Amino acid sequence: MTISEELRSRNFSIYGQWTGVLCVILCFALGIANIFHFHWVILFSVFCLVSCFIVLFIEIPLLLRICPTSAGFDAFIRRFETNYMRAAIYLVLSIIQWLSLIAQTTSLVACAVFLLVAAVFYALAGVRGQAFVNSKTLGGQGVAQMIV
Repeated sequence: MTISEELRSRNFSIYGQWTGVLCVILCFALGIANIFHFHWVILFSVFCLVSCFIVLFIEIPLLLRICPTSAGFDAFIRRFETNYMRAAIYLVLSIIQWLSLIAQTTSLVACAVFLLVAAVFYALAGVRGQAFVNSKTLGGQGVAQMIV
């Protein structure tokens, strides 16, 4: 299944996964860009960078197979294999970035918005009863099993 076919599938979990990939890029770039503030924003920037890598491992399951990670980290990431759990983690990560507005208004708001959009997509997939589907392009079941 190509990227365009996945996006035409009308499965909100696919939309959430691709939005999550955009979140990884955005959180990494804006986390680094905002880390040079000399205010409480530094804490939110560091958390944005940490959440970037959490989302990266959640959205690209192939990384759990090829990167040396601890059993505890693997168990933590595997908790988020359903639409509702992914919606919950994205909502929590989004709320934390929204709280960065308390310290100062920065571009971290863009991360908060995209994380919230991903949470909404996963929640819609759960409410509509759509089965969670991993994108094959991002290392879904087909790619991960070819490596084993």
